[in-house]
Amino acid sequence: MFKSRYALPGTPPATLTPLTADQTSATVIRWMEYDADSLTEHSVKSVSELPSVTGEDGKVHWIEFNGLRDLDGLKALGEKFGLHPLTLEDVLHAGQRPKVEAYDKHLFIVALMIYRDGGDERMIGEQVSMILGNGFLLSIQEDPTCDVLEPIRQRIRSGKGWIRKMGPDYLTYALLDAIIDHCFPILEGLGEALEDLETQMLQRPSAACISTLHDYRRTLVQLRRAVWPERDLVNSLLHDESPFITAPTKVFLRDCYDHTLRIMDLIESYREISAGLLELYLSAVSMRTNEIMRVLTVISAFFIPLTFIVGVYGMNFDYKDGEHWLNMPELHSRYGYVWLWLFMLAVVAAMYVFFRRKKWL
Repeated sequence: MFKSRYALPGTPPATLTPLTADQTSATVIRWMEYDADSLTEHSVKSVSELPSVTGEDGKVHWIEFNGLRDLDGLKALGEKFGLHPLTLEDVLHAGQRPKVEAYDKHLFIVALMIYRDGGDERMIGEQVSMILGNGFLLSIQEDPTCDVLEPIRQRIRSGKGWIRKMGPDYLTYALLDAIIDHCFPILEGLGEALEDLETQMLQRPSAACISTLHDYRRTLVQLRRAVWPERDLVNSLLHDESPFITAPTKVFLRDCYDHTLRIMDLIESYREISAGLLELYLSAVSMRTNEIMRVLTVISAFFIPLTFIVGVYGMNFDYKDGEHWLNMPELHSRYGYVWLWLFMLAVVAAMYVFFRRKKWL
C-alpha cells in the first residue's frame, strides 16, 4: 500500500536521485494566492514563474508541486524558497514516517494521505510533504491526479468558513485535517465489511473467510502505521513553540488531535474484533466438525447391534440337517430371514426413539 524509496547504502546525505517514469507522475504546478477579499489561481509550467514570497503582502500563497519526475524543478523550488537539502531528500524518497522538523525559515511536515483507488478500490498510501513558511505553504505530492484535498480548494474558492481569514498555518491545519478525517469513511467501510464477514463465518465458515480476514487485519496494521505517527505530528505542532504556528490555529489543532485519537480507538477496536473473528472461525469450524462427528457416531451406533446380529447368524454352523440340539433353532426356519429383518428394523427404531429422547439427534 505504501510507496517507499530510499537511497542506496553509502550514498552521501542530501543526494537527489532522479526517478524513472514508472516511479512517479509528470509534474504539475498550481498556485493559489488569496486573502479575505480576493483569490487568484494560477497554473504554471516552471518554478521560475512562481513569485518570491516575503509574507509582507498579507496574502496566503499555496503552491502545489505535484509529481516528482521533474528533479530540476524540485531543486529550483528548494533554491527559491530556501529549503534545506535534507528536506528535498525526504520529499523525493517517499515512505517517510509522518513527522515535523523545524528549520530557521520554515517547518517541514510529512503526512501520509490514505485514499481508495477509484479503479479497483485498493487502499493507497501517498506521502504529502508540506513546507510552512512566512506567508506561504508548499505542498508536494507524488500523484497530481489523486488526493483528498479538493474540498479544501473548494472552501478557498467559496470563501466560506475561516480559511480565507486565517494565515498559512491554518491552511496547513486544514490539509492535515482533511488527510486525517479521510480515514473515517475508510474505517466505516472496513467496519461494515467485518460485520458481513462475521455473519458469513457464523452461517458458512470457509477458507476464503480466513483469507479475507487476513486482508482486513493487514489493512488495520497499515492504517495504524499511518495514523499513530500523525498523532505525534499534530501533538508536536500543538505543543512546540514555533513562530509559524499561531495561537488561534492551535485551537483547531486540538480538534485535529482529537480526531487522531478517535481513529486510533476505532483501529484498536477493529483489531480486537478481527482477532475475535479468528477465534469465532476456529470455534465455528470446531463446532461443525463436532456436529459431523456426532452424526457419524450416531449412524455407526445404529449398525453396531445390526452387525452383531448378522455376524451371529452368518456363522451357518449346522449338524446333520438340524438334528443336533446345539444347532441354531432358526437356521431351518421357513420365515427366519423375514423375521430377522423385522427384528433388526425394530432395533433401529428403538435406538432412534432413544436417541431422540436423549436429544442426540
